Amino acid sequence: MKTKVYSWRLSAALKADLERAARLRKVHVAKVLEMAAKEWLAKHAVDVSSDEEQVRLHAAAEKWIGSFSSGNRRGSETVSETVRKVLARKYGR
Repeated sequence: MKTKVYSWRLSAALKADLERAARLRKVHVAKVLEMAAKEWLAKHAVDVSSDEEQVRLHAAAEKWIGSFSSGNRRGSETVSETVRKVLARKYGR
């Protein structure tokens, strides 16, 4: 069962072409879009499970991921408060 909705803008000409293709095949436009998306993904698939890809993804994410060492046993519960305090000290707010 399909439960997710995705929407985007496209040109009037492309919309008309999609509707025409759906009519010719006697299916809904959604089916044409699903087939097109699956075909594109199959053609451009990236194996995110490969070791090389995981190394690349981790390297890209490292600059955004960090940890706090506060010595507080409840650190994960109070992280929002800790971040606010650190930013207030740093930026005087």
